[in-house]
Amino acid sequence: MTGMTSTERPYLNRRLAEFGTTIFAEMSALAVATGAINLGQGFPDTDGPEEVREAAVRALRDGRGNQYPPGPGIPELRTAIAEHQLGRYGLSYDPDTEMLVTAGATEAIAASLLALVEPGDEVVALEPYYDSYAASIALAGGKRVPVTLRPRDGAFRLDLDELRAAVTDRTRLLLVNTPHNPTGTVLTRPELAAIARLAVERDLLVVTDEVYEHLVFDDAGHLPLASFPGMRERTVSIGSAGKTFSFTGWKVGWVTAAPELVSAVRSVKQFLTYVSSGPFQYAVAEALALPDSYFEDFRRSMLLRRDILAEGLSAAGFEVFKPAGTYFITTDIRPLGEKDGFAFCRALPERAGVVAIPNAVFYDDREAGAPFVRFAFCKREEVLLEAARRLRSL
Repeated sequence: MTGMTSTERPYLNRRLAEFGTTIFAEMSALAVATGAINLGQGFPDTDGPEEVREAAVRALRDGRGNQYPPGPGIPELRTAIAEHQLGRYGLSYDPDTEMLVTAGATEAIAASLLALVEPGDEVVALEPYYDSYAASIALAGGKRVPVTLRPRDGAFRLDLDELRAAVTDRTRLLLVNTPHNPTGTVLTRPELAAIARLAVERDLLVVTDEVYEHLVFDDAGHLPLASFPGMRERTVSIGSAGKTFSFTGWKVGWVTAAPELVSAVRSVKQFLTYVSSGPFQYAVAEALALPDSYFEDFRRSMLLRRDILAEGLSAAGFEVFKPAGTYFITTDIRPLGEKDGFAFCRALPERAGVVAIPNAVFYDDREAGAPFVRFAFCKREEVLLEAARRLRSL
């Protein structure tokens, strides 16, 4: 089989021709094959709170969610999300009309872009970007316009002039990710205010991926773009339980937005998964009501892990960009005498028994991302210490 018909047309939709198997699948398979420590894909190696897991078991046993849940999500979870947004950010959303539960943030991103973008529309996104952004824009027939975060003073920074210059009469939507994967950048209040002014001035829709909202390592905390003047009615905010509660396999995400935006996204979502994660929705509703101490302990534990891995990477010879958020560290491999992230990451399991991800997969301009490599620190402390020890062999 060649993947071609007799008319020589490929089986795969041409819009997805540039997207093969994700780098995460490739590198995770390499970790299994070599027995390497997997610091590539962003999933924890321990489960989240026992009481949240038991809440899911209870829901299963009680028959809650074993059949189709309501299309927008169960009322208990929508109410919990609304209370979370109000209590933490002062953002008031109606659980009945301004909330949609999705199969993780990945579906929320796809459904939002498929709903709001038409062929020929331009979508401005911060580069490097999570790989599903590019695929979802392509499926919608849109044109992605990258604005590159560039290394400066030990972090990756947004050039606001470059962002403004990227917006044209064809721009439909800004796709913003903060805290930012893969660089760990957290956009500042002045940067977010400038993005908000641009969106209002040019009458743009905005989709914000905020799945790492509880992993901001300075005292300022997360600042939702929807809380800025003029943004509440034009912003689709995306959240997720997976990263915050360390149950990534449950795939429970959500959208909060004005009613007409939620309605548009729901119109697409119903033809993707229809509904999902029934019993887990009940558990996540309870998780969102955990005391503030849980969220602070979670943040502190990840901060400790960040510092363990950052110190280990520095000792191994990498240039380390210490992240202000998320659970990823971006490094520059050029101090090691390397310049090709793909070759480096494919050889690293054999050389040092560790798996990482080449950041070039997150760039349109592969050369711009070539020397950067991402490591995940959402692992047990002893695993990170062992990875650091192995990496010193480089």
